[in-house]
Parts: sequence; structure tokens; C-alpha cells
Amino acid sequence: MSSQRPLSDADLFSDAALLDPYPTYRNLRDLAGAVWMTRSEAFAVTRFDDVRGALRNWQVFSSGRGVGMNEPINERIAGNTLSSDPPRHSLLRQILARPLSPPAMRTFTEQVARQAETIVERLVAQRDFDAATDLAQFLPTSIISFLVGLPEQGRERMLEWGHAAFNTLGPLNQRCLDSMEVARGLIDYAMKIDPAELRPDGWAALAFAAAARGEITLADARLLILDYVGPSLDTTIFATSSAIWLFGLHPDQWQLLCNNPALIPGAINEVVRLESPIQIFSRYVTSDTDIDGVVVPAGSRAMIVYGSANRDERQWDNPDIFDIRRKAGEQLAFGHGIHMCVGMPLARLELRCLLEALVKRVKRFELGEVRRARNNTLRGLEKVAVKVH
Repeated sequence: MSSQRPLSDADLFSDAALLDPYPTYRNLRDLAGAVWMTRSEAFAVTRFDDVRGALRNWQVFSSGRGVGMNEPINERIAGNTLSSDPPRHSLLRQILARPLSPPAMRTFTEQVARQAETIVERLVAQRDFDAATDLAQFLPTSIISFLVGLPEQGRERMLEWGHAAFNTLGPLNQRCLDSMEVARGLIDYAMKIDPAELRPDGWAALAFAAAARGEITLADARLLILDYVGPSLDTTIFATSSAIWLFGLHPDQWQLLCNNPALIPGAINEVVRLESPIQIFSRYVTSDTDIDGVVVPAGSRAMIVYGSANRDERQWDNPDIFDIRRKAGEQLAFGHGIHMCVGMPLARLELRCLLEALVKRVKRFELGEVRRARNNTLRGLEKVAVKVH
């Protein structure tokens, strides 16, 4: 075990890195298991085994002091589901997960499938559309707003608020600073909601009911609304648009899927492995720990780089190749351990229903203009113009 810090002056949050982070990720993986990033003043943990190990070890890699890369936002979000440790995290997660249990999800699976068929049929009839907006945004915005049961007023800004909230989790760069005021709108919205305006059997109403029973506080119930809305939109939207983009680039893979729709669950794993919607969350290191011979001291920030772990050549053969036959079930795009994404079953359901509807109607995707979004936390595409054949 060495006290020497492998150093890098790469900026993982620059425009260039956000557009193409993978060469930098490879350099960091080759340099060491943990690398001190001089610009971010945090360690980058980039190898698959080390990222998975850190996510399992919440006692050392703590979320309780926030998962962002700046202290103002960490202070603001500390104690919510994302930024908490057991036992508080266990309590909040238990309540958050109730509407997403297998029995509960069976009640709306048919609705998701029906809406997926409707939107795909309409867009295929058009032939030309933007997969990043017309297709990818439809299910998350329509399904989530209905299931959470929020009032109409304010819902139209959910995408803007969610995107800004993820930006604020980065360092205090201009992108983060510009998003602070916008993201505050989501918090204000949740704090001002009148429970009487909620759909009685919606998820938000269930959170307020838990507060009424004394399981959580009223403030906790309002924070759970943020947990239902924020993470469930952008991540699924970006996973969907990335899927269409990848299948447009690799028509042979789309043909494989059309010939064998049973590959759809594995294809979803491969999409999010290759293009992980969440690239980085941080953790607060509570005690000195060794990562591949590098001492990461207590009090440090460790960046857990999911996007790098999912392309680690130590874990995957030819990791930069898109192959839907790959056994990618161990990918970390949905997290791992106690903070594994609560909404993963819903995200998988939405993606599966869309792909099932598409394979019945589309022989290939012809890509037009493609434009990548720039976000401190997320990776995805803001425009994917396609023509379907």
C-alpha cells in the first residue's frame, strides 16, 4: 500500500470530456485504481471491481454527506434517499419502493405497453421523427405524471427542472451555477404541493399517507416526490434515445433483435452498459481505505465513475463494441448495493415495451442529425433525428 497519489489534471466535467469521456476514462483506469483529480480535488474510482466494491461498502463510501461534487448542493440534498445511509436510507427506500414492487407494477404494466404501442404506431406512420423527444420523452412524462399523481400545474417544467438538478451535482462550474436557480424550482414545487390536489391512489399521495401514519415526516414525504420525479425522467429518456442511436449505427444488431425479440432484456443491459445515463456520483470517504494499492484518506471525496466501470476491459471483452448478445447483466448503470436504482424495474419496463413495439414495425433506422446533451452528471442525446424503414 502506497501513500503516493497518482495524479491527473483531466477535467471530467469539461465540454470535451462530456462529449467523449471514454479516452480519459481509459487513461485513468490504466493509471491506477484511484487517481487524484487535481481540478476536481477528488479521487476518481474508474475500474469495474473497484466501483462495484465501493458501492457495496456504504460504511466507508458514504452517501450521507451528499453525492454531488460541490458542498452547497451536498448540504441541500443531505438526508434525502439518494444522499443518506442506513438506517434513514432504509426507511425512505422502503416507502419509496412500495409502488414499484412486482405486485404493484403488474397493475400498470398493461397501461405502459398500450401507450408504447400507441406512440410507436403514430411515429412509424410519420416515418420521420426525433427519437430523443417525440419517442423517448413520451412514456416517462406521461406515465410518471399519472402514476405519481401530481397536479397539472407545474408538471410541464419537470424535464427542465430534472436536467438542471443533475447539473447541480457537478462541480461549481458555469453549467452548475446556471442550473442552481432552475433546479430550485423543482424543490419549490414539491414543497408547495397541496396534498388535496394529488390523485388519491398516486405515489405522492401514498408518501403523504405514510407521513400521516407517522412513518416519516411531512418534509420527507415532499422529498420523496422529488425522488419519484427527478431520477425517473432524464435517465430513462437518455437510455431510450441512446438505444435508437446505437441501433441506427449498428443495423446488424437491430436485425438480430428483430429476428429474436427475446434478446430485448439483454439488449437493454448492453445499451446502458455502453452509454450509462448516469456517469458519476461522488461519495464521502469515512475512513482510510486501500484501492488497488492507493490510499484514499478519510475525509476525501471519491468520484464513482459508472461510465468508466461499464467499459472496463478488465471486466468486458471488447468493451467499446455494441453487442446485444453480450452477457451484460452485471453492468452498473443502475447502481449497485443499497443505492441500486429504485426505479430500475419501471425503466426496464418502459424500454422493453418500446422496443417490443418497434421490432414489429421497423426494419431499420436511418439516422439524421444527432446532438449530444451536455450535463455534469448525465450522458445522453438531446436530438436523434431518424427516418424509419
